[in-house]
Amino acid sequence: MDTNAVKKLPVKPVNMKKRVGYWATFIITALLIIWSFTGMPMKLSPNFYKLIGSIFSGLFHPEWKYVYNGTGEDLITQLWQTLCIAFLGTFISAIISIPFAFWAANTKHKKWFVSRSGHFILTAIRSFPEIVLALMFIKAVGPGAAAGVLALGFHSVGMLAKLFSEAIENLGDGANEAITAVGGSKFNIAMFATMPNLMPALISNTLYRFDVSVRSASILGLVGAGGIGTPLMFALNTRDWNRVGIILLGIIVMVVIIDWISGWIRKKLV
Repeated sequence: MDTNAVKKLPVKPVNMKKRVGYWATFIITALLIIWSFTGMPMKLSPNFYKLIGSIFSGLFHPEWKYVYNGTGEDLITQLWQTLCIAFLGTFISAIISIPFAFWAANTKHKKWFVSRSGHFILTAIRSFPEIVLALMFIKAVGPGAAAGVLALGFHSVGMLAKLFSEAIENLGDGANEAITAVGGSKFNIAMFATMPNLMPALISNTLYRFDVSVRSASILGLVGAGGIGTPLMFALNTRDWNRVGIILLGIIVMVVIIDWISGWIRKKLV
């Protein structure tokens, strides 16, 4: 074989503009991280190490008798209430999100300003943190699980409707055109083409949101919105680290089980 006949591959020129852009991005990111730390002073408490030791001692020596004592204030009852808050909040928001999703979906049969107005409303809803919403609803309906359900339901509408609208935008037009060709109305298109094709995405996104809502419901109790967060707040205030330990273990087990079940169901839907 004649080696001279082998053509040498041309050397790829170095793109200096792209390399400079990479280095500039890296330097700017590093400077932003350093600047963020300078604006966040770290001052440890004199009892910091003792406090950390007490927390870990409570985690390794949890108060097992608090798991269930029949008073209605035990761990099992509070975790069940947390699950109910998350389920109701997610269920309510999933139903309300469907019309919002059709409003915000950017399709070729809709004027652009209609979908943009829907996007604006959903962004405004998502801008309210769940803790702030819980405090607002506590003022309206009083402390308890009802405030937690309303806070989770209102906040979840913004996220679920956004996910639903993206699923609507990704749907093909084949089924819609087939129903239109045989004389179907817009209602027939929505009921027999759009919704059946959209249902797996709706269920999958709702399960994902329920998974997130379980974690959020555990936190909302810290401000008095019901659930496991309420006894956790009392245990933290009284420095009852053994009870804090069993509550945290209960939350971990609950979240892991819910995450596994919802993940298994989502895989079946795909």
